[in-house]
Amino acid sequence: MLSSQLLYFWKVMKISKIPGCILALCILFANSATVKAQDTWTLQRSVDYALANNISIKQQDVQKRFAALTYQQSKLAQIPTLSTGVQATYGSGRNIDPYTNTIITQSYFNVGAGANANVTLFNWFYRRNQIAATNYESQAQDRFLEKAKNNVSFNIAASFLQILLNMEQVHISELQVKLTASQLENTKKLVIAGSKPESDQADLETKLANDSVNLITAQNNVIMSTLEMKAYLNLGFDVPYVPQVPGNITEIAIPRLDEVDPEMVFSAAQINNPAIKGDMLRIKSLERTYASQKGLLYPSLSASGNLNTSYANSAKNQVITGYTPFTQDIGEVAIGGTTYTVKSTGQTPSYKLVTIPFSDQINNNFRQSVGLSLNIPILNGWQQRTAVKQAKLNIETQKLTLDQDLQQLRRDIYTAHANAMAAIQKFSAASKGVASSQRAYDFATKRFDLGLMNTIDYITTQNNLFRAQIDKVSAQYEYIFRMKLLEFYRDQKVSL
Repeated sequence: MLSSQLLYFWKVMKISKIPGCILALCILFANSATVKAQDTWTLQRSVDYALANNISIKQQDVQKRFAALTYQQSKLAQIPTLSTGVQATYGSGRNIDPYTNTIITQSYFNVGAGANANVTLFNWFYRRNQIAATNYESQAQDRFLEKAKNNVSFNIAASFLQILLNMEQVHISELQVKLTASQLENTKKLVIAGSKPESDQADLETKLANDSVNLITAQNNVIMSTLEMKAYLNLGFDVPYVPQVPGNITEIAIPRLDEVDPEMVFSAAQINNPAIKGDMLRIKSLERTYASQKGLLYPSLSASGNLNTSYANSAKNQVITGYTPFTQDIGEVAIGGTTYTVKSTGQTPSYKLVTIPFSDQINNNFRQSVGLSLNIPILNGWQQRTAVKQAKLNIETQKLTLDQDLQQLRRDIYTAHANAMAAIQKFSAASKGVASSQRAYDFATKRFDLGLMNTIDYITTQNNLFRAQIDKVSAQYEYIFRMKLLEFYRDQKVSL
């Protein structure tokens, strides 16, 4: 909407020159009033929205959940492993009978099922140290998520202050435009009356054009700082964002200088800063990882159990299907001079092969076994010893990271304190500058109205006052920002 307004402003200025400029600015002011009537955003609402929607926070939250899953999995790894499975095989041609282990040339079908369990009895506390390592890493990721939230909260507060500063500069520019426009109208009347030269009117028209450009620049700064805020919030760029302006910026609670002494702030930051906490927890995690890697250098003892059974359609049993009578001579016997032939009679059974029933094979082939396994690492190319050394180096690296972060934190705090001291002095000087520029402008106005000062000198005095007012506002917001930064380092929270 504002882009179309700027385009309209440009067209009107080309057609009507300075009067068109004033008309277009009036339209902008009217639209600004409409925006202010819309829903406003407090700092707390902005922070809450950013904590729920900011992309960097969401990314860090994903890392936290990854670490939590790793910790959970390391605990579940203590549970004995159990697996089961079923295998079915169909064979034809020349194969080995799975039931008799003899070579056959017929088709067969075989089904096998089994279960296997394994549990580690002792491995030099490798698993316990691994659980502790992942637990510390999970806690570290919690701290890093907290750090991300704190950083976003502070960025939101800084961006909020920047928008307020830019809006204040718009307000000052608006007043400057109105004042110059009023002076131009009076000068026009005096030029018509012949008491002022036309050059005075031309100078004021140029001044009004410059003031209008300053106003457009200030309004654009509001737009740019608002877009930056929307990026932090992950808010749609088509959604209006109007900050709720405090009643009096001077009423914002600011700590005293003695409450933000750099060494005192650094001592508090070492306790409260989540990044430092995360670094310390990560050191503990790596120390436990080092202990777990050392445990893999020693033998480990585990137990296992197996259950298996199978079925094959080639497994056959002989079943009697009937009997055939027979008579057989088995010898001769002489009795009383008479020879007799002795005969044997009986029945010969008939057989057929019948597949052993499925349930019978499952029961008959059921096998169980238990065992102990001692694994002794002897030589694996020094891979594990290298892993142990790498784990130790990771601890040293993380300790150096902690030292570096502490050093950076101390430097940032002392830099922020020095900037805060400079901002106080700058604000004090800017306040005196406004007071003196205001007195000079008041005297110049009286002299100008009496015709004792030319327009160029008067415009210069007016510009000096305008610049002094802008410098004071900028210095005031910079002072607030610097003090709030020290407060953030100390307490890891920010409020306006």
